[in-house]
Amino acid sequence: MIRFLTAGESHGPMLTAIIEGLPAGLPLTAEDINGELLRRQQGYGSGGRMSIERDEARITSGIMNGVTTGAPIALLVENRDYKNWKEKDIAPMTTPRPGHADLTGAIKYGYRDLRVALERASARETTMRVAVGAICRKLLAQFGIQVAGYVVQVGDVKAALDPAMPYEERFRVAEANDVRCPALEMVETMHEAIRQVKIDKDTLGGVFEVVALHVPPGLGSHVHWDRRLDARIVAAMVSIHAMKGAEIGPAFENAGKRGTQVHDEIVLSGQNGDLGRRTNRAGGTEGGISTGEPIVARVAMKPIATILQAMGSINLATGEPDVTTYERSDFCALPRAVPIGEAMMALVIADALLEKLGGDSLDEMRPRFESLRRNRLEDLPMDNVEWRFGYGS
Repeated sequence: MIRFLTAGESHGPMLTAIIEGLPAGLPLTAEDINGELLRRQQGYGSGGRMSIERDEARITSGIMNGVTTGAPIALLVENRDYKNWKEKDIAPMTTPRPGHADLTGAIKYGYRDLRVALERASARETTMRVAVGAICRKLLAQFGIQVAGYVVQVGDVKAALDPAMPYEERFRVAEANDVRCPALEMVETMHEAIRQVKIDKDTLGGVFEVVALHVPPGLGSHVHWDRRLDARIVAAMVSIHAMKGAEIGPAFENAGKRGTQVHDEIVLSGQNGDLGRRTNRAGGTEGGISTGEPIVARVAMKPIATILQAMGSINLATGEPDVTTYERSDFCALPRAVPIGEAMMALVIADALLEKLGGDSLDEMRPRFESLRRNRLEDLPMDNVEWRFGYGS
């Protein structure tokens, strides 16, 4: 239902995105997008590039008088650093850096200079993902759905979060510090780990969580592999640069437990026949379908591959052993990755919501949303009689 494309190079003149499939009638301005772009640029451990750029989106189609028309929306963000490159004679790059798309890009596309791969493979592309995600957030907010995230681990420094701490409080506390961690007692320890990695001329990764609240049950499907909501979320997360793993809820922790310690018992809650869960160890999905509980994705980011220390490689022009040349980058990009993960979660949830509701405008979607089946006995009448498959012989 929703799809988007991004274009542009890290040091080219601008970045571009086109998103289509959004309904008409959604109030939207550049300010709705720019706030998220600013969040992407902030975080302890950032490199010099973020002191150059001042990312602001320019909307060039699909929105008139501050409201979406239903047509594709086009966005532009200028690269301020381009002025430093447009008249520059660029030195050849022939030694691939481990962990990057330098070598694999040359193998796939036959590039005769490795910078061609670098320019498009750069995480600068995520600027436009955040811009697109900001639009999806605005759509989700019309239905009371919230998406936010926070850091739970930097390198080997892990935050033990209080399970009784509400998600809204985690979001608030995390956004008030520059490592985006809701466990305030761990913030300085995370600072110290990042400071040390700068001294060591190295990089750090870690783990963050992205949570979607108030998602109605019934989004996604168990019928086809590519419509499973959890699969779409995991794919979206690992499509982000440097993300090498994702899980729904505490999936890898659950793998070491027995079933009775993992699955979420169903209970009646309240006076209206509402169905609830004692726990949310499934992370908000069952059988590829949302349960109505918070959807929780945990995402593992590797230490980024742009490292001040030279690493061993081969110069493809000479065939001789060589060492890599440093390109400006972050020391720990994890806090800045949180808004990117949020953007991809918002995109997947918005897409699944539109798939469920249909409609070309918000006015069509709203009554359909109100009529969705919920976790209530009255919404789930059962025939309670014997039956047969009935396919015949």
